[in-house]
Amino acid sequence: MGSAAAPLRVLLDMDGVLADFEGAVLRGFRGRFPLEPRLELAERRGFSVREQYRSLREDLAAKVASVYESPGFFLDLDPIPGALEAAQEMLHMQDTEVFICTSPLRKYEHCIVEKYQWVEKHLGPEFVERIILTRDKTVVAADLLFDDKDTIQGAEPNPSWEHILFTCCHNRHVQLPAPRRCLRSWADDWRAILESKRRQ
Repeated sequence: MGSAAAPLRVLLDMDGVLADFEGAVLRGFRGRFPLEPRLELAERRGFSVREQYRSLREDLAAKVASVYESPGFFLDLDPIPGALEAAQEMLHMQDTEVFICTSPLRKYEHCIVEKYQWVEKHLGPEFVERIILTRDKTVVAADLLFDDKDTIQGAEPNPSWEHILFTCCHNRHVQLPAPRRCLRSWADDWRAILESKRRQ
C-alpha cells in the first residue's frame, strides 16, 4: 500500500479526533454532578476517563460513565476544530481513500446509532458509507490511522497502518519513541504526513 498503483488509505478515529468527546464528558459531568470532584481537561491522563475518575473515588467511575452512556451524548458532540474541513479535503484528494474507523462503547445502545447520525449531520451521507465500526482496529487494512489512543493493540500484532497519534488532553504528556509521529491539531500540516506516506 502507499505505492503509485494503489490509493493512499487513511483511517480517521472519531472520538478525540473528529468529535470532542473529552470536552463533552467534562461539561456533562459538571452539569449532572456539580458537587462531585472532577478532572479538568489539563488534569486528564490516560485514555480511559472512567479509570481516572475511579482513581479519584471508586463510585465516580459509574457516574462519569453515566454521562457518556446517556442518550444524545454522542450526537451532540462538537466537532474538533478543523476536523470536518480536513476530512472533506481528504475525501476529494486524488489517489486517496478516507474512512472513519471508530470503536463503539461496550454499552452500545445509544452510541452506535448516534455515531452514524453525527457523521451524517456533520459530514454528510457520503461519509456514512465510509464508517467502519470495530472493537479491533488492527485488523483493518490501511496506510495511516489518526487516533488519540496512544497504544492500539488487537488480534493483528503488526497492523498495516502507521498510527499517527492525534494530540488530545489525555495524551499530551506521552513521549513517542522514534519513528512514531503525532499530529498536534488539524491546524498542523496533516497534508505533509499523507504526502510523506505516499512517497514510501
